[in-house]
Amino acid sequence: MSDLTTLQTQILADIAGASDEAALEAVRVGALGKKGSISALLATLGKMTPDERKTEGAAINLAKEAVTQALTARRDVLKSAALDARLASETIDVTLPLRENPAELGRVHPLSQTWDELTTIFADMGFAVAEGPDIETDDYNFTKLNFPEGHPAREMHDTFYFNPKEDGSRLLLRTHTSPVQVRTMLSQKPPIRVICPGRTYRSDSDQTHTPMFHQVEGLVIDKTSHLGHLKWILQEFCKAFFEVDHVNMRFRPSFFPFTEPSLEVDIQCRRDKNEIRFGEGEDWLEILGCGMVHPNVLRACDIDPDVYQGFAWGMGIDRIAMLKYGMADLRQLFEGDVRWLNHYGFKPLEMPTLAGGLST
Repeated sequence: MSDLTTLQTQILADIAGASDEAALEAVRVGALGKKGSISALLATLGKMTPDERKTEGAAINLAKEAVTQALTARRDVLKSAALDARLASETIDVTLPLRENPAELGRVHPLSQTWDELTTIFADMGFAVAEGPDIETDDYNFTKLNFPEGHPAREMHDTFYFNPKEDGSRLLLRTHTSPVQVRTMLSQKPPIRVICPGRTYRSDSDQTHTPMFHQVEGLVIDKTSHLGHLKWILQEFCKAFFEVDHVNMRFRPSFFPFTEPSLEVDIQCRRDKNEIRFGEGEDWLEILGCGMVHPNVLRACDIDPDVYQGFAWGMGIDRIAMLKYGMADLRQLFEGDVRWLNHYGFKPLEMPTLAGGLST
């Protein structure tokens, strides 16, 4: 009996000293396992007399029960301590903002957004979208647009030319989207009402110029269109695009080979703390060029200028995007900096609509 008491005391001490559940399990196996010390004592009961079995069996079972209860209590303590330690090491700061939904992590580039905005505006006015190749012929890019031989725009330092063909002709990267107007006039009869957005290329690079940039041009050809219609279209576009109620505009005489008369368009603005706001102020900012389509261009496109007339305009998509969204350097539009895109980009499901707002 004294040996059993000593064994029980030792086992209970081992249970109390177990530092984790693995150590506690080792104590359990050593005491109550198939070859454990208490299990071994229980195995000796079969060799005892009935009187010994009655006395010794009761004592061994009491010891087993005491050990079992001590194991259960210690296991609960160790589990609670382990949970506390885990909670302390895996603390979550509930004051931090939620992570964005993976579906909303991407951003629409400001140029894509601006492209969609202007397409939405002009589509509401009844304009179709016309497209053409980036690689053009000299004839479509210059000759049919009334650029004379020797014009500076034809020079190598202004234009990206390909190597000459066997017949001496050279293809080039288009310097404006005006060849799309030519292709449209050659492929369909008036009335014509299209916009021509797309990439263009020129040998130029600085804070406000890049070798590749984007333009959108508009073309209207019918029998009665005049500058009054052109002015209304440009005013409505500027009001819708810059999302203001009123825009003052002024038209200045200019020169373009493909229009006559030709005009530069300024819009009223206010410059304040490196910001430009439209629809207010006393400053003026040039935004685009326009004019009545030159009769020579109509003739080159097989349209009789004595029957039909029309107007055209063109502006830089990159430029109006910079003006609207406050971007200071044109080159940043093409650097692919994810931080910049996260700042200036738009969520993919925020599609521009005239009813819901273009950029809100």
